[in-house]
Amino acid sequence: GVGVQKVIEEVAYNRHTKKPDAERAIEFSSKLNPTHVDSEIAACDLVIEAIIEKPDVKRDLYSRLEPQMKPDAILASNTSTIPITKLAEGRQRPEQFVGIHFFNPVRRMQLVEVIRGERTSDATVATAVAYAKQIGKMPIVVNDGPGFLVNRLLFPYMNESLALLCDGASIKQVDRAAKAFGMPMGPIELYDMVGLDTAMMAGRTMWEAFPALIYSSPLLPAIVKTGRLGQKNGRGFFSYQNRKGRPEADPEIEQMIGVYQKQPRKIDEQEITHRLFLSMLLEATRVLSAGIVRDVRDIDLGLIFGLGFPPFRGGLLWWADTLGAAKIVELLKPLESLGPRMQPTPLLLKMAEEGRKFYDDPHSFATN
Repeated sequence: GVGVQKVIEEVAYNRHTKKPDAERAIEFSSKLNPTHVDSEIAACDLVIEAIIEKPDVKRDLYSRLEPQMKPDAILASNTSTIPITKLAEGRQRPEQFVGIHFFNPVRRMQLVEVIRGERTSDATVATAVAYAKQIGKMPIVVNDGPGFLVNRLLFPYMNESLALLCDGASIKQVDRAAKAFGMPMGPIELYDMVGLDTAMMAGRTMWEAFPALIYSSPLLPAIVKTGRLGQKNGRGFFSYQNRKGRPEADPEIEQMIGVYQKQPRKIDEQEITHRLFLSMLLEATRVLSAGIVRDVRDIDLGLIFGLGFPPFRGGLLWWADTLGAAKIVELLKPLESLGPRMQPTPLLLKMAEEGRKFYDDPHSFATN
């Protein structure tokens, strides 16, 4: 079918010639066995689900697949935000259920998050890590929680970009500030690439988990309601109707943003940069305190290889160390009026008081 052909073209894509490589396409086709019959997974050692981000729909699929699977086979989900422990409810063998989260575009992104649910066994985690390495990916093991690691850190950054638009910043300003910092693209353009409906569903998961820390923007649902979904249907925050499909400013979007700007004010690039990246940093301190990861290097590797965080900055926490915790607390003072999402966390305040850096002892956050 069309879907299978698209997968083959994606895998066989040659970045030098900018088109699929015929020999590689033939080789990959010989290894691919598409099927719509559940029973054909009976011989599989590992089954990875990658369907819509709705827990009930995923669990219905698992209930269909499990009776067809070998007793020692592992069932995995490629979910980007839904807690693995939640998806494991009602599973026949929850110890053999794990998260294996790939990042888009899969052929370019090296990172894979291996997510350990509350009942996932060590053997299952080890198998998932070995599988990721076998296919040439870089796995990091993270503990369970909404958004896991990378998407949990990405969400405040993306969410803050919407808050900035509603406060008076322009799309061009926000994306330009992110790219000036070193990001491969701005958060607004990234919304269009991910898909506005997909981002909205992921955002709902995060809001349900952390309502006090989320700026609930009416802007995204309003745009989705007009049928704009991003690059996939040619219209999102930008228009992609030109011949080359490149993003262009859309006057209608500017008008929609204006409706939600209650008290717009002039916002400079420094404020935009601080709000985008300090919100991400604050979430990183919450992630460390919650034990989602045990080593600060996992956060920096995850963001560089999973999100495209600028490598020349060394990673989010390395960059934070160049500023120092006390300086960061100072930079947050004019932003604290925005609410809990921009207020220093207990971990950050403690580090500022002690003059401590994240990389003084990267392992020391395991018990904080």
